[in-house]
Amino acid sequence: MLRAEGHFVETIHISNKQIEGNGMIQIALQSIWSSPSHELVDRKLQERKFDVLHVQNFFPMLSPSVYYAARKHGVPVVQTLRNYRLLCPNVFFFRDGHVCEDCMDNVFKYRGILHGCYKGSRMATGAVAAMTAFHTLKGTWLNAVDLYIALTDFVRDKFIQAGFPPDKLVVKSNFVYPDSGCGNGDGGYALFVGRLSPEKGLGTLLAAWKLLNRNWTLKIAGEGPLSSEVEAFCAEHKDVEWLGPKGREEVGKLMGSARVLVFPSEWYETFGRVAIESFAAGTPVIASRLGAMAEIVEEMRTGLLFTPGDPRDLAEQLRWVFDNPALVEVMRLVAREVFETKYTMKENCRVLIGAYEMAKLKAERTRSDRGAVSAAKIRMIGSDSKAT
Repeated sequence: MLRAEGHFVETIHISNKQIEGNGMIQIALQSIWSSPSHELVDRKLQERKFDVLHVQNFFPMLSPSVYYAARKHGVPVVQTLRNYRLLCPNVFFFRDGHVCEDCMDNVFKYRGILHGCYKGSRMATGAVAAMTAFHTLKGTWLNAVDLYIALTDFVRDKFIQAGFPPDKLVVKSNFVYPDSGCGNGDGGYALFVGRLSPEKGLGTLLAAWKLLNRNWTLKIAGEGPLSSEVEAFCAEHKDVEWLGPKGREEVGKLMGSARVLVFPSEWYETFGRVAIESFAAGTPVIASRLGAMAEIVEEMRTGLLFTPGDPRDLAEQLRWVFDNPALVEVMRLVAREVFETKYTMKENCRVLIGAYEMAKLKAERTRSDRGAVSAAKIRMIGSDSKAT
């Protein structure tokens, strides 16, 4: 996106596969402070002048050490909050089939360790908790990052609730590119796209579908831990079709032909990209009335909302969609209009550049304040020495 707008961008990609075979203690230390990553960013900033360091994901290979490399060179740091890792060890705020905020207010996430929330392992969760606690106490999140980008107001509010300063949190949504174009819903089916896992609400969707008892079709695209359960369900219900994993172009076509996209997630989605991809295709969305989903989907304009985890409520919304084709056609027009207004690459780039400019101003102000404090200390020392 930035390159298309004429900006120079250099990216650093490090695969987490590099940690395969490493012991948990080694991974924990790497996630707290990676000297190789610090040196890598330090070297890049010595070789060329950059306006900003934008971090998408630092865990576990890069670590927050990259913030300090940028700070050394006076380069502003922007961090996108793509999950809740700084607040929750398993990043989802979801445990045992329900929303969980047990670790929100604790510096050391000991409850998450007890539950083994990260990868089902207490040791692995302890590594994550050690990283977040260390940098909380060090002041990294407050002092080494100039600006955070939240994908929705809901995410921004969660981090403010956790103690992050409001003036360091801005909202910039995801976007869809390339635009696959608007479909016409001629397939007439309901569609689910995403990872086949418990937090995505797939169980609720399948339970709701059993309640419908109508001659409609549900298509499911994706793969994950629940793949075998979905396959078994499809064997018993001929009106449900599991398509397996699909590429982006195929997904765009599926969305364009669908009557409605179902987005039944039961965790605090930070954004929900499939929803705006569906809007781009002109297809309304039925989503859980939870977190960012309730923010993105406007009820009776771009879709419908239902109580998360409630198959009866979801079944009612599905019935409404299939029983009101004329009103759904109006929703299709609105969904596409919302996409063109809010979720295009051009609009997203404008907001992102604005965020970078804000980060630069904050970094300059911080350096100025730091310089003023240093000058005050020098004056105080000089005064004391004369008095002595």
